[in-house]
Amino acid sequence: MSYVTAQEDFWAGEFGDLYIGRNAGTHEIAAKTAMFARILSRTNGVASVRELGANIGLNLLAIRNLLPSLDLQAIEINTAAHDELARIPGIRSACGSLLDAVDWPQVDMAFTAGVLIHVNPDQLPTAYQRLVEASRRYVLVAEYYNPSPTAIPYRGHSDRLFKRDFAGEILEAYPSLHLVDYGFIYHRDPLFPTDDITWFLLEKR
Repeated sequence: MSYVTAQEDFWAGEFGDLYIGRNAGTHEIAAKTAMFARILSRTNGVASVRELGANIGLNLLAIRNLLPSLDLQAIEINTAAHDELARIPGIRSACGSLLDAVDWPQVDMAFTAGVLIHVNPDQLPTAYQRLVEASRRYVLVAEYYNPSPTAIPYRGHSDRLFKRDFAGEILEAYPSLHLVDYGFIYHRDPLFPTDDITWFLLEKR
């Protein structure tokens, strides 16, 4: 399948296939569970969740560790990753770009984790729209933060990783959203190390 941007083709192709093997394992799920425990403790009444850019579903498995009865949904662009994701019982999934609309009911919380950083900056307004319209209440972004937009080399590739204030841009574009909480996950954490991710929990009011 051909996509709108070079970044989508990049993740749908061989590089996305190789990513799967580099980011799997019980230690990954443990770190993600710790992060989502902090995030979900700041929510109320979440019964359904959708992840845009779910890869093989590790974030959703971490969330299920905390709230086993949740209705889980996922969008994933890479076919090989989606094949693994689709084998997890109880997750409704679709293989495609997060930039494409899906005709699914809204969920209580929609989120991205390490995904907006790989979206073509020109397409971010569409990505934000898909994220916000997916949720009836909470929007979560867990990404690499930078106060101003910047592109950095990514495993020998240019224009494939971008840092910026994603949450701030969403708040400006959607005034009905308000900041609930935010936090930082450090790669040197003694118990649950992961990438240096900054998360922002927003709520529609």
